[in-house]
Amino acid sequence: MFVLTLVGVAAASRLLPHPPNFTPIAAMSLFGGAFFASKRMAFLVPLLAMVMSDVALGLLSGKELGFHSTMPVVYVTFALTVCLGFLLREHRGGLRVASVSLVASLLFFVTTNLAVWAGGVYYAKNMTGLLTCFVAAIPFFYNTVLGDACYVAVMFGAMAWAEKRSFSLSRGI
Repeated sequence: MFVLTLVGVAAASRLLPHPPNFTPIAAMSLFGGAFFASKRMAFLVPLLAMVMSDVALGLLSGKELGFHSTMPVVYVTFALTVCLGFLLREHRGGLRVASVSLVASLLFFVTTNLAVWAGGVYYAKNMTGLLTCFVAAIPFFYNTVLGDACYVAVMFGAMAWAEKRSFSLSRGI
Protein backbone atom coordinates (compact mmCIF):
# COMPACT_ATOMS: atom_id res chain seq x y z
CA MET A 1 0.00 0.00 0.00
CA PHE A 2 2.91 2.34 0.77
CA VAL A 3 4.30 1.75 -2.74
CA LEU A 4 0.93 2.59 -4.33
CA THR A 5 0.67 5.72 -2.20
CA LEU A 6 4.11 6.94 -3.27
CA VAL A 7 3.29 6.38 -6.95
CA GLY A 8 -0.07 8.12 -6.53
CA VAL A 9 1.46 11.16 -4.83
CA ALA A 10 4.17 11.34 -7.49
CA ALA A 11 1.59 11.17 -10.29
CA ALA A 12 -0.51 13.89 -8.64
CA SER A 13 2.56 16.12 -8.40
CA ARG A 14 2.57 16.30 -12.21
CA LEU A 15 -0.48 18.54 -11.87
CA LEU A 16 1.48 21.14 -9.90
CA PRO A 17 3.39 23.89 -11.73
CA HIS A 18 6.91 22.73 -12.57
CA PRO A 19 9.74 23.46 -15.01
CA PRO A 20 9.55 21.58 -18.32
CA ASN A 21 10.59 17.91 -17.95
CA PHE A 22 10.97 18.19 -14.16
CA THR A 23 8.48 15.38 -13.57
CA PRO A 24 8.15 12.21 -11.47
CA ILE A 25 7.39 9.79 -14.31
CA ALA A 26 10.83 8.19 -14.68
CA ALA A 27 11.11 7.91 -10.89
CA MET A 28 7.68 6.25 -10.73
CA SER A 29 8.73 3.82 -13.45
CA LEU A 30 12.05 2.95 -11.80
CA PHE A 31 10.33 2.65 -8.44
CA GLY A 32 7.62 0.39 -9.87
CA GLY A 33 10.21 -1.88 -11.44
CA ALA A 34 12.21 -2.01 -8.23
CA PHE A 35 9.42 -2.55 -5.70
CA PHE A 36 6.31 -4.16 -7.17
CA ALA A 37 6.53 -7.92 -6.62
CA SER A 38 4.42 -8.51 -9.73
CA LYS A 39 6.12 -7.46 -12.97
CA ARG A 40 2.66 -6.88 -14.41
CA MET A 41 1.90 -4.37 -11.65
CA ALA A 42 5.36 -2.82 -12.09
CA PHE A 43 4.31 -1.81 -15.61
CA LEU A 44 0.63 -1.25 -15.02
CA VAL A 45 0.69 1.09 -12.01
CA PRO A 46 3.19 3.75 -13.21
CA LEU A 47 1.86 3.72 -16.77
CA LEU A 48 -1.74 3.93 -15.61
CA ALA A 49 -0.77 6.78 -13.27
CA MET A 50 0.81 8.49 -16.26
CA VAL A 51 -2.31 8.04 -18.41
CA MET A 52 -4.54 9.40 -15.65
CA SER A 53 -2.28 12.41 -15.04
CA ASP A 54 -2.05 13.05 -18.82
CA VAL A 55 -5.85 13.06 -19.04
CA ALA A 56 -6.06 15.39 -16.03
CA LEU A 57 -3.44 17.72 -17.55
CA GLY A 58 -5.39 17.79 -20.78
CA LEU A 59 -8.65 18.58 -19.00
CA LEU A 60 -7.00 21.31 -16.94
CA SER A 61 -5.31 22.89 -19.96
CA GLY A 62 -8.21 22.43 -22.38
CA LYS A 63 -5.94 20.65 -24.87
CA GLU A 64 -6.26 17.20 -26.40
CA LEU A 65 -6.29 15.32 -23.10
CA GLY A 66 -2.55 15.84 -22.62
CA PHE A 67 -1.57 13.67 -25.60
CA HIS A 68 0.67 14.52 -28.55
CA SER A 69 2.23 12.78 -31.54
CA THR A 70 5.28 11.45 -29.67
CA MET A 71 3.26 9.96 -26.80
CA PRO A 72 3.70 6.35 -27.98
CA VAL A 73 7.48 6.82 -27.80
CA VAL A 74 7.18 8.43 -24.36
CA TYR A 75 5.09 5.54 -23.03
CA VAL A 76 7.43 2.89 -24.51
CA THR A 77 10.38 4.74 -23.00
CA PHE A 78 8.79 4.66 -19.57
CA ALA A 79 7.99 0.96 -20.00
CA LEU A 80 11.70 0.45 -20.72
CA THR A 81 12.43 2.50 -17.60
CA VAL A 82 10.36 0.01 -15.59
CA CYS A 83 12.74 -2.65 -16.96
CA LEU A 84 15.66 -0.57 -15.70
CA GLY A 85 13.94 -0.60 -12.31
CA PHE A 86 14.15 -4.41 -12.36
CA LEU A 87 17.93 -3.95 -12.07
CA LEU A 88 17.31 -2.38 -8.65
CA ARG A 89 15.19 -5.18 -7.17
CA GLU A 90 18.00 -6.87 -5.28
CA HIS A 91 20.51 -4.05 -4.83
CA ARG A 92 19.30 -0.52 -4.13
CA GLY A 93 22.40 1.24 -2.91
CA GLY A 94 22.62 4.98 -3.49
CA LEU A 95 25.24 4.85 -6.25
CA ARG A 96 23.40 2.11 -8.12
CA VAL A 97 20.05 3.93 -7.89
CA ALA A 98 21.67 7.21 -9.00
CA SER A 99 23.39 5.48 -11.93
CA VAL A 100 20.21 3.79 -13.13
CA SER A 101 18.34 7.08 -12.76
CA LEU A 102 20.90 8.79 -15.00
CA VAL A 103 20.58 5.99 -17.57
CA ALA A 104 16.79 6.48 -17.49
CA SER A 105 17.27 10.22 -18.10
CA LEU A 106 19.57 9.51 -21.05
CA LEU A 107 17.14 6.94 -22.44
CA PHE A 108 14.30 9.48 -22.32
CA PHE A 109 16.46 12.19 -23.91
CA VAL A 110 17.60 9.98 -26.79
CA THR A 111 14.29 8.29 -27.59
CA THR A 112 12.06 11.33 -27.37
CA ASN A 113 14.39 13.57 -29.33
CA LEU A 114 14.78 10.93 -32.02
CA ALA A 115 10.97 10.83 -32.19
CA VAL A 116 10.73 14.61 -32.52
CA TRP A 117 13.39 14.62 -35.23
CA ALA A 118 11.84 11.67 -37.09
CA GLY A 119 8.47 13.43 -37.00
CA GLY A 120 9.96 15.85 -39.50
CA VAL A 121 7.91 18.84 -38.41
CA TYR A 122 10.61 20.95 -36.75
CA TYR A 123 13.93 19.63 -38.03
CA ALA A 124 15.35 18.60 -41.38
CA LYS A 125 15.68 14.85 -41.82
CA ASN A 126 19.45 14.85 -42.12
CA MET A 127 22.39 14.78 -39.71
CA THR A 128 22.32 18.57 -39.31
CA GLY A 129 18.64 18.42 -38.36
CA LEU A 130 19.30 15.57 -35.92
CA LEU A 131 22.19 17.46 -34.30
CA THR A 132 20.12 20.66 -34.13
CA CYS A 133 17.27 18.74 -32.48
CA PHE A 134 19.53 17.27 -29.80
CA VAL A 135 21.31 20.57 -29.11
CA ALA A 136 17.97 22.38 -28.76
CA ALA A 137 16.89 19.76 -26.20
CA ILE A 138 19.89 20.16 -23.87
CA PRO A 139 18.11 22.59 -21.49
CA PHE A 140 15.27 20.10 -21.17
CA PHE A 141 17.77 17.32 -20.49
CA TYR A 142 19.14 19.33 -17.56
CA ASN A 143 15.63 19.52 -16.08
CA THR A 144 15.04 15.82 -16.79
CA VAL A 145 18.17 14.80 -14.90
CA LEU A 146 17.38 17.11 -11.98
CA GLY A 147 13.74 16.05 -11.82
CA ASP A 148 14.60 12.36 -12.04
CA ALA A 149 17.27 12.73 -9.37
CA CYS A 150 14.96 14.61 -7.00
CA TYR A 151 11.97 12.31 -7.39
CA VAL A 152 14.10 9.17 -7.28
CA ALA A 153 15.76 10.41 -4.09
CA VAL A 154 12.39 11.15 -2.49
CA MET A 155 10.69 7.92 -3.55
CA PHE A 156 13.56 5.52 -2.90
CA GLY A 157 14.50 7.44 0.25
CA ALA A 158 10.95 7.27 1.59
CA MET A 159 10.84 3.54 0.89
CA ALA A 160 14.21 2.96 2.59
CA TRP A 161 12.96 4.94 5.60
CA ALA A 162 9.70 2.96 5.69
CA GLU A 163 11.53 -0.37 5.40
CA LYS A 164 13.91 0.59 8.19
CA ARG A 165 11.07 1.90 10.35
CA SER A 166 9.02 -1.24 9.73
CA PHE A 167 11.97 -3.42 10.71
CA SER A 168 12.58 -1.36 13.84
CA LEU A 169 8.93 -1.49 14.85
CA SER A 170 8.77 -5.25 14.28
CA ARG A 171 11.72 -5.69 16.65
CA GLY A 172 10.13 -3.50 19.31
CA ILE A 173 12.58 -0.65 18.91
